[in-house]
Order: sequence, then structure tokens, then C-alpha cells
Amino acid sequence: MAKNLKINDKVLVISGDHKGTEAKIVKIDRAGHKACLEGIGLVERHMKKSYMNPSGGKKTIHQGIDLSNLKLVEAAAPVKSKASKADAKKTDKKAEKADKKKAKKGAK
Repeated sequence: MAKNLKINDKVLVISGDHKGTEAKIVKIDRAGHKACLEGIGLVERHMKKSYMNPSGGKKTIHQGIDLSNLKLVEAAAPVKSKASKADAKKTDKKAEKADKKKAKKGAK
């Protein structure tokens, strides 16, 4: 299983009906070892009329491709995490405490 694959990575299908095509990963199901690719493996499901879906009809869903059939071509750009305001305040307080300790040691 390829654990290095993530959402928005560009992959190459190395076996199966779509062999040789490149696509972007939309969703990953780690439990089932499957990845949903953009534009590949789309299947139409016929929906029965129900309370939640009163008109019934067709719904297009992704059919997953096994992770072992995919090869990483281009990794997605890493997302820079923005520190929250609370984290910034904590670091400021720690810096202030360190400055106070230095000031006390210098005064003696």
C-alpha cells in the first residue's frame, strides 16, 4: 500500500482499464485501500424514490482504484499552517518570562 499518497497529488494509473492516464486524487479510503481519481472510475447509481430523495433518479459516484495500481507523479504543494492567535500569545508570554529572568540575573 502506498502510504505516501495524499489528496491533490497527481498520480499515474499503472494497471487496469485506465492504464497510462494521469489524474488528481480527490478522496482516499485507507480502510479499503482505494483512491478516488478526478474523472476516472465514475459510475452512475440509480436511486430509488425515498423521503430524502423524493424524485429518485441517477447519481454519479466515484468507484475507487486500488492504491497499489497508482504511482506518484507530482506531490501536492504542502499547506503552510498558520499559527492561531492563542499560539502566538503563548509564545509571546514565554518570551516575556525569559526576558524577565534574564533581567533579574543581570540586576544582581
